[in-house]
Amino acid sequence: MRKGTVQGVAGATVGAAAIASAALAIYLADEVRRHRLERSVRVWRLTARRGLHFAWVKARGVAADEARRAELDEHFAIRTAEDVAAELGNMKGAIMKAGQMISFIAEGLPEEAREALATLQADVEPMSPSLAEQVIREELGDEPERIFLDWDPIPVAAASIGQVHKCVLRDGREVAVKVQYPGVDRAIKSDLDNAEMLYGMFTAFALKGMDVKPIVDELRERMGEELDYRVEADCQTEFVERYRGHPFIRIPAVIGELSSQRVLTSEWVEGMTFSEFDRHGSYEAKQQAAEIIFRFAQCSIMRHGVFNGDPHPGNYRFHHDGSVTFLDFGLVKRWSKGELEALSPILDAIVSERPDATIAGMVEAGFVGRDHGLDAQEVWNYVSSPYRAYIPETFTFTPEYVAEALGRYLDLYGPHQDVIQQLNMPPSFVILDRVVWGVSALLGRLGGTNRWGDILREYLRGSAPSTLLGEIEADWERHSSEA
Repeated sequence: MRKGTVQGVAGATVGAAAIASAALAIYLADEVRRHRLERSVRVWRLTARRGLHFAWVKARGVAADEARRAELDEHFAIRTAEDVAAELGNMKGAIMKAGQMISFIAEGLPEEAREALATLQADVEPMSPSLAEQVIREELGDEPERIFLDWDPIPVAAASIGQVHKCVLRDGREVAVKVQYPGVDRAIKSDLDNAEMLYGMFTAFALKGMDVKPIVDELRERMGEELDYRVEADCQTEFVERYRGHPFIRIPAVIGELSSQRVLTSEWVEGMTFSEFDRHGSYEAKQQAAEIIFRFAQCSIMRHGVFNGDPHPGNYRFHHDGSVTFLDFGLVKRWSKGELEALSPILDAIVSERPDATIAGMVEAGFVGRDHGLDAQEVWNYVSSPYRAYIPETFTFTPEYVAEALGRYLDLYGPHQDVIQQLNMPPSFVILDRVVWGVSALLGRLGGTNRWGDILREYLRGSAPSTLLGEIEADWERHSSEA
C-alpha cells in the first residue's frame, strides 16, 4: 500500500472518531438542556400534587394516611427490626453475600449445585414502608416527605442487605435512595466474626491446593465494607471523577448530603435492564455494549488500579445512544503496591502463548511454589482457560464457551489435577478472578464478537486503539489530560 493511501486510511479513521465524538458531545449537551426542562416541569407537577394531597388530608383527617400506611405494611414480610435480624441472622446474611460473590462459577456447576447456589442468591422480601421511613429518620434526621419532594414508599428493588426507592429531590432531580435493612449490619458482622465457619464453607468450593484462610479474610474485609454505604459513596464518587465526561461510560453521581452509613442517594438512571436489553437490543447494540463492559473493566483494572468487583447483570443500564451506565460500587478492589506489576507479566505471557514465561510469573506472584516440578505447557493449558478468547484475531463469546471453560477450570479430577493440586490463589487476586469470569459470562450472553486480544493489549501494554470505540476513548483521554 502506498504512503498516501496509508495516510488516507489513518486520516479517515481519526476523522470518523472525531465526528463520532463531536456528535456524541452535541447529543449530551442537548440531553442536559432537556433534563433541566424536565426537572422544572417535574417540580411544578409534584408541588401541585402535594398541595392537593395536603388539602385532602386536612379535609379527611390524618387517619387516612395512617390507614394507607398500614395497608402498605401488610404487603411486606419484614415489618420490624427484630424481623430483619431474625430473617438475616443465623449465617443467612453472610451466606447470601458469599453466594453472590462466587456466583460467577454457576454456569460450570452441575444442575443440583446451581440450584443450591441460586437459593443463596435469592433476594429477601422488602421491608415495610414504615420501617424504611424509620431508617431515613434515624440517618437523615427528618421524615422522608420533608426531605424529598416525592418519596415513593414502595421499593423498586430489594437485594441482600438493602432496598432501593425512586424519589424526587426538591430541585426536581430523580434519585435512587438505597436504604439498608435495620439490624442487617449487626447480623452479618456477627457472621463475619465467625471466621472458622466461613473457612469451612469456602473450603467446599476451593481448589485442593488453595489456602482458604487468606482468601476468606480478603472476602470478609470486602463484605464488611459493603455494610457501610459511606465507603460505597466514596468509591462511587471516585469512579464518577475518573470517568467524568467519558463518551460511552456513565456513573451516577452521589448526593452526599443525603447519604450516610445506611442510606445512599444517587442520581436515578433510566435505561434498559440487562434482561430488557437482551430481549430487545439489536445485534449492533449488543456488540457495542459488550465492548464497553469489557473496556470499563480493563481500564479500571489496568489503568486506574481500582475496579468494581461485582459484574452482576443487575448492575448495568443500557441507553439508546449506545452508552452504558454502571451501578453499585459496594464491592470495590484496590490494588496494593506491586500487585498489578506482578499480575501483568502473567497475563501477557498467557495471551502470547508463552508457557515458560507464564509459569515463571506465577512463581514470582505466589500462585505456585518454586519447587513445583510441573510441566510449563500443562500449567499454561490449565490457567489459560479464561483467556482463550484473547488469543485468536477475533473471537465470539457464547454461553457454551464460558460453561466449557469453567468446566475445565473446575474439573478437579480431570487432566489438570496435578496442576490444580499445587495451585494457590493469592488473596489479592480473588476479586479479579470473579471479574474475569463474570465479564466473560456477560459477553457470552451478549454474543460479543471482537478483537478481544487487541483490546486487552491496549490496557495491558499500552498498544494503539484497535476499534472505533478505542479511538474515541483515546481522544477523550488526550483531551482530559490537556484540560
